[in-house]
Amino acid sequence: MPWSDTRKGRYVALLWAVFVLGACLAVPAGQERLRGIAPQVPGSPSDHAARLVAQRMPGLGSEQMLLAFDSSSLRADDKPYRRAVTATLRAVGKASGVGAALPLPRTRGTAPRHVHALVGTEGDAETRRRLLPRWRATAERTAAAASGGRVSVAVTGLTPVFAELHQADLRDLRRLELVTAPVVLLLLVLGLRSFGAALLTAATAGTCALLSAGLLSALALLWPVDSMALTVATTIGFGLGLDYALLLVLRHRDLVREGAGHREAAAAARTSAGRAMLWCAGAVVVTSAILYVVPSQLVRTMGLAAGLTALVTATTVWMVLPLLLARLGPRLRRHGRTPSRRQPTKAAVDDGQACARPDCWERWAAHLMRHPWPWLAAALAVLALAIAPVGGLLLTTHLDRAAITHSAAGTGLAQLERNGLANTTLLALPHRAGQGPVDTRALTAALQDDARVTAVSTLDNGRDLTLAVVSDRVPVDAAGSARLVDDVRSTAARTLPPGQPVHAAGPAAAMADFHATLRAALWQVAGFCAAGALLLMFVAFRSLLIPVKALLMNALATAAAFGLLARYADLTGDDVNVLVPVLALTIVFGLSLDYEVFLVHRITAYYRAGGDHRAAVVRGLGETARPITLAAVTMAAVFAALLTTQRQDLRHLGFLVAAAVLVDATLIRMVLVPTLMRLFGHLNWWLPPAPRRAFPRAAAPSSAPGTEGLEPGGTATGAGPPAPLIRRTPRIRRIPSIRRTPSEVISMDHTADTFDVMRAVLTSAFRVPEDEVVPDATLEQLDLDSLALAEFALILEERLGVKIDSEHAVRSTTLAEVATHLDELRSAAVAP
Repeated sequence: MPWSDTRKGRYVALLWAVFVLGACLAVPAGQERLRGIAPQVPGSPSDHAARLVAQRMPGLGSEQMLLAFDSSSLRADDKPYRRAVTATLRAVGKASGVGAALPLPRTRGTAPRHVHALVGTEGDAETRRRLLPRWRATAERTAAAASGGRVSVAVTGLTPVFAELHQADLRDLRRLELVTAPVVLLLLVLGLRSFGAALLTAATAGTCALLSAGLLSALALLWPVDSMALTVATTIGFGLGLDYALLLVLRHRDLVREGAGHREAAAAARTSAGRAMLWCAGAVVVTSAILYVVPSQLVRTMGLAAGLTALVTATTVWMVLPLLLARLGPRLRRHGRTPSRRQPTKAAVDDGQACARPDCWERWAAHLMRHPWPWLAAALAVLALAIAPVGGLLLTTHLDRAAITHSAAGTGLAQLERNGLANTTLLALPHRAGQGPVDTRALTAALQDDARVTAVSTLDNGRDLTLAVVSDRVPVDAAGSARLVDDVRSTAARTLPPGQPVHAAGPAAAMADFHATLRAALWQVAGFCAAGALLLMFVAFRSLLIPVKALLMNALATAAAFGLLARYADLTGDDVNVLVPVLALTIVFGLSLDYEVFLVHRITAYYRAGGDHRAAVVRGLGETARPITLAAVTMAAVFAALLTTQRQDLRHLGFLVAAAVLVDATLIRMVLVPTLMRLFGHLNWWLPPAPRRAFPRAAAPSSAPGTEGLEPGGTATGAGPPAPLIRRTPRIRRIPSIRRTPSEVISMDHTADTFDVMRAVLTSAFRVPEDEVVPDATLEQLDLDSLALAEFALILEERLGVKIDSEHAVRSTTLAEVATHLDELRSAAVAP
């Protein structure tokens, strides 16, 4: 009995219903704990300086926020205005978590209606985020009450700005839900030609996104989680859910079309497509985990979100969707099916033999096999044009101002920048106790001569720390901000007493350290992604050339997407946050490996069953092109929806991933990969003797004629390059038909004893000793894993023309039971 018809299946459905209910409860509760994580790097020079200031000058705290006062009717020297500023500073200074509130000196650039103050805040980032609404409300209420509503105040700084970005993320998430769902549903209906199948696929993907968001929201109750991570996780969950659900739905449909029942087809689809799906999810998890090499809580949160999302999505689709297909399969065809324009085709005669006419993808694959070089050159030329602009891509670190323009923090920040107080850098100058303050007169004079600096003041705690407060007119996320911080450090080293330690803290210093860390980590992430991709593909396909080729294809798709992003950013006039390529590298590598596994896994199965690499490419591409194309289009639509968000970083990430997915699914998977597999031939599956012995495999290629004495991969024992399994003419004139009727196949081998055929397959193709092939032996005792079972069933289908039911293709089945089952199927197939 199929697993979906058992009590265990009902328990699984009940368990997932509980998970969905829990996610519905966790999302609203966890969203209150999500936050915008400031771009800080623990252990960086700016972080060390901030800790030094907080330790030795507690009044200034661990972060210095700014108050920007404004009035449309009062000047700064009017009595009501001064009274409002004094009352506000006093009230804020008494608030919990505030060390001191100090007015900043007026500069020549300060507008007559503006006043600014510095507020030292205590505690860690979570404490500041939690207390920020209270500080903001206290300041606004006090200023309005003391001035009769004529003076307003805005709280700004890194924490307030990223709190506003958090609110923008939540608004974007709600907008995405409204935009993405109808577009994806329309694409699914057009691609699947069934309203029911489209609804089931979209509902499964939506469930994956909901469970991912619920898990991440629950983690936010215990662990700092950035709100942007929730948007990214929801998008990835919905996209991967569509990918994996389409793989199972289309496989289920093919099996039903071949005559299997819906329950049996659901179980078989789960077995055959599920393994490839789990490999794909593992690729996303591995590439996401690589983000942990970046010493930033913000980046690590993104990696955690992507990895957990891949796990949740794969588990949900693998366990729940077969249940739904088994139960709802008949209704998916009877209700809401849109008419298909595809009409039955007439039999075509090619090379004098009649066979079913191949579909458009098989014809395209056969055309590629005949003309590989022109298409290879054309695809590489198009990719070169796409990659060309990548050298002009400008990577920066910015505050995503478009999302905070109309917020209180954004308004206050803009006011400070107009008044020449865009940034405040704190130079911490530690000295020995009892020595007195550090002499900063030369430093102050040198900095005041710099046109970028608007004010310099000094403080001393009376014990062991002198602090120079440097205000400048360069925005913290401008290109020259990091250069100014470096210039201030070098000026201090030149003008202060020899040997005086200098530590720079403040928003610009923190942003500069964050930018430098991400630029350095970008190449580390790329290197680890490449290594992870090579290892995964090597383990999955036990080949040297396939992993290297997959890595090169991923690199081409990623480089082309970066080139297109550079052209897009040039047209819009935007710069690109260095965070975007770091995140996109892991996402794009993971998704590219998805499509690589889908395609090459099927080609490899046909190659091992028949030994003809060109026929295997034609049939593998013909079967996977449609699901890959439909999955890529829907995935691109999901990420393209990010173009509707307020966050510039999300728009760039959505454009980059959507472009990479489309390039990968068209030029790479539909042209370059099959063309290169055609040109490399049997070398695709070659493995040297040493790694072949270190990584043994239970299943070998097909027992096609001429394979005796060959090791897995078609290589003669002890030989170097592989010998061809089947010699064919250089040009493919006919696609070997996998659609032969059972009677046609059986008529060619009807006199063969079923058990003798099974023995020949096991001994020649799988290297099972002949004395172990006995009727009472189980498939498990013969050491056949799940992939070997699938290949065994495929070879028997090719030899005998009948397909083993999924309930007989389990490891506990004996050879006698398999032979009896096949005899029954063969007799039924030839019966009149």
